[in-house]
Amino acid sequence: MTKVTRLGVILTDRGSKYAVSGASVATRGDVDAVLQELKSDKSYAKATHNTWAAVLPTGALKADDGESGAGMVILRMLERAGLDGHVVIVTRWYGGKKLGGDRFRRVQDATRAYLEHVGAGP
Repeated sequence: MTKVTRLGVILTDRGSKYAVSGASVATRGDVDAVLQELKSDKSYAKATHNTWAAVLPTGALKADDGESGAGMVILRMLERAGLDGHVVIVTRWYGGKKLGGDRFRRVQDATRAYLEHVGAGP
């Protein structure tokens, strides 16, 4: 099993908290195992959204987990950075106030923090 890198809560916006995690993966089964491991932590299991994306040898995968459009934001950033064989998960704990379009900026900020952590991207 691949080690999951958790950067933890990296930013907050109007009460919502965002965390980012990721791991090396090669298959959809690997992605599911990483998500299962992440959600074995009760705080992640109870999060409002665990959105993710991965670029695998078989193609790109993404899931919004109720945060419509967020998976595509992560996927585009992975593709631009050329980070294949990784799943990146952005976790949000809803803070009670709608963020509108800013929620995409927070997903970008969290994904960027992970890309910087693994030394990928521009």
